[in-house]
Amino acid sequence: MTTNISRNENNREAFVNNIITYLKKQAPNFIPPVIAIISFLIIWQLFTLSPESTLPGPIKVIQDSYTRIFWPFAYPDREGTAKGLAWQILASLRRVAIGYGLAGIVGIILGIIVGVNSLLFRALDPIFQLLRTIPPLAWLPIALAAFQQSEPSAIYVIFITALWPILINTIVGVQQIPQDYKNVARVLRLSQQKYFIKIVLPAAVPYIFTGLRIGIGLAWLAIVAAEMITGGVGIGYFMFDAYNVGRVSDVIVALVYVGIVGLLLDRLMAFISTKVVPGEQK
Repeated sequence: MTTNISRNENNREAFVNNIITYLKKQAPNFIPPVIAIISFLIIWQLFTLSPESTLPGPIKVIQDSYTRIFWPFAYPDREGTAKGLAWQILASLRRVAIGYGLAGIVGIILGIIVGVNSLLFRALDPIFQLLRTIPPLAWLPIALAAFQQSEPSAIYVIFITALWPILINTIVGVQQIPQDYKNVARVLRLSQQKYFIKIVLPAAVPYIFTGLRIGIGLAWLAIVAAEMITGGVGIGYFMFDAYNVGRVSDVIVALVYVGIVGLLLDRLMAFISTKVVPGEQK
């Protein structure tokens, strides 16, 4: 019994020592951003001390939006903007997943087809270049007129926003296939199916993931803007509604959540890219 207790204590001590060692190694990475964040909060608080300031300081934000910050999963049974921020984020992520997923499928397939066919590329490239410059919210009236509902309209805005970087990067990736690869495919007399699988896809993968990474960021930006107009449950409409009723602190908290989720989405796509893209192609 005494031996087991001693062994457990040794294990706990080793675990604590490992954590301390890890924190010491990571301190140079953690300390600068922590100092920067604290400095920013102090400066922000000082600027809001003026009686003429219309923005709340960080202390006021915490006081006004305590539940929003520390209990984001609160009120799951409520409707609309009364739900906790986590439920607003999840509703927005669901829309992003649908729109972005459709954009990825269409963008990659169409990009490969257009990329390998020079005639199609010359015909469609001017149209793609024209459409990709249209701001995301400019598509919203068209979507509302076409679908007559806010939910599919918001998803369409995400789709059309994320489509262009995925499509164009896929086209570029296919067109950048070295001529030697094409010559080898002719010598080996590869079928169209094998040519796509063995030559086109591996060569275009780095470009495809660049487009996917750009697309996920644009999709997240687009859903926030689209939800401000379409309404319902979602972080975009939550921010718009909070502003209309004067809850500026809630808007600031929502902005922080939006930034964190956007960063996590970008890091997730970058992580997937490191696992899929061959090392020599990065």
